[in-house]
Amino acid sequence: MTLLKDRDFLLLFAGQGISRFGDGMFTATTAWLAWSLTHDPAAVALVTVAAYAPAFATTFVAASYADRYDRRRLMILTDVLRAALVAVTVGLFAFGSMNLTLLVAATALLALVGAPFAPARNAIVPQIVPPALLQQANGLLQVAFRAAFFVGPLVLAPVLAVASLTAAVALNGLTFLLSAAAVAALRVRAPVSSRATGLRSDLAAGLRAVRSQPDVLLVIVTFVLALTLTSGFLTVGLVALVGQGGEYGLLLGVAGLAEVAGALLLSRIPIRRLALVAVLAWALLGVFRLPLGLAASPVVAAALLALTGLASALTDIPLIALVQQRIADGHLAKALGLWEAGIAGALAVSPFIASTTISLVGARAAFMLSGAALVALAVVAATILAATTVRQPGLPDSRTGAADRDRRGFIASPDEEGSSTR
Repeated sequence: MTLLKDRDFLLLFAGQGISRFGDGMFTATTAWLAWSLTHDPAAVALVTVAAYAPAFATTFVAASYADRYDRRRLMILTDVLRAALVAVTVGLFAFGSMNLTLLVAATALLALVGAPFAPARNAIVPQIVPPALLQQANGLLQVAFRAAFFVGPLVLAPVLAVASLTAAVALNGLTFLLSAAAVAALRVRAPVSSRATGLRSDLAAGLRAVRSQPDVLLVIVTFVLALTLTSGFLTVGLVALVGQGGEYGLLLGVAGLAEVAGALLLSRIPIRRLALVAVLAWALLGVFRLPLGLAASPVVAAALLALTGLASALTDIPLIALVQQRIADGHLAKALGLWEAGIAGALAVSPFIASTTISLVGARAAFMLSGAALVALAVVAATILAATTVRQPGLPDSRTGAADRDRRGFIASPDEEGSSTR
């Protein structure tokens, strides 16, 4: 891969992979700790909600700071603050003071402090990578994110076998520091400075920027709605379908590995019609999701989950590249923050939708309904997208839009100017 030979992209790739590894381990650790403290599934759900609710409430607002200030420094500050919070949590573990209330508060505070990070990270990619390589860059970053997050929970068991929960939490704090060190070493192109504005006016301008690109807004809305209809069935629905912990873990592992493979594949295949691919990918995912409830064996279920995992890579990698290419740099983090906030909301709501649907119609029928809903949603979105494109005959394609944005959004690269923004 050409990009992996680039020093700055490699630093971002490695640093964020390490950070996501810690996130995956921390997610599993907090769920296990909530269970060990209470032996109550409701406590596990409460900690899960605490991890997503702050992001839903604050990510879009926090992203404004990533657009108005130095993204690189904001990422470093966020990582350092999260490492400090984890250090406090480790202290509570060490002194035996941890309880469910403190765990929920620490999880929520960690999510709150981390809210600006993801929009800033996705928005900084065009400051490192040429426009023509954005899709490849996003694909490779998704490989790092998905693989590391998938491996994190797997490492929890051996860590607990040789150490303790305290050590597992401390390891997550170390990953934040390593991520901060990698980001600190980045050399990024500086965006054109914009006139300083207040928070309210900047948020309003960001919303106008997204609304001015109807296809971008449609892709984001479709993603959030589809995720709401989908994600809960891979937790609540799948465990109800298989009924065995071993098979459940194996099937989730298959889906995770397929997502990694799909992201790696997309980093090699150029996509021209990013918006159309991003919405139709949900139809493809729905086609494979629909018969999952009828799977007669774990082998068939694994094959279907592998196909849905491959299709899922088509839903977000083109979306990120589309936003990076079509939204001006001054509002890029806010547009991506709007998407991230939608994801957090969908992940918080989807398990309840899945459990309610399953209680009403059963697990098998619920999977079929979920798949059919995805296909219908994707068809409607593609139809609206086609109509929107017809009404905007001058709309640039992905290559032209990227080139135009690069000309108006950045100053020369460090190699051209002989210096870099620090």
